[in-house]
Amino acid sequence: MNKPDIACIIDDDKMFTYILSKQMKLVGFSMSLLVFHNGMEALKYLEPVLESPEDLPDVILLDLNMPVMDGWQFLDEFTRFDIQKKITVYIVSSSISQADHVKAASYKEVSRFYVKPIVMKDLVDMVNNMNT
Repeated sequence: MNKPDIACIIDDDKMFTYILSKQMKLVGFSMSLLVFHNGMEALKYLEPVLESPEDLPDVILLDLNMPVMDGWQFLDEFTRFDIQKKITVYIVSSSISQADHVKAASYKEVSRFYVKPIVMKDLVDMVNNMNT
């Protein structure tokens, strides 16, 4: 299992991001972790570093329902970037709506949809799927 250098969580639930970051550390998910509490915060970080692929995350775990800029709005902006690096995007949401699953599948950047809560096995699967 080759772990990502930089992982990114975009989720407004601070308790969830805290627990998820601890789980990620336990499974050795990535070398470093970025956490943003809405899509706008993430975009403000990503836009200036687009020309520096080493500063971009290898994987993004994205919630859908957030204030300021939700996951769909983030994806719409993110897909407009000309990114010179493969970034794997996983939707991590409490949504069980079939419409959300179908919509997520319509984005070629989205690799998979995970329904919260995330368990450590899911994190291992994420890394393994990135390497295939």
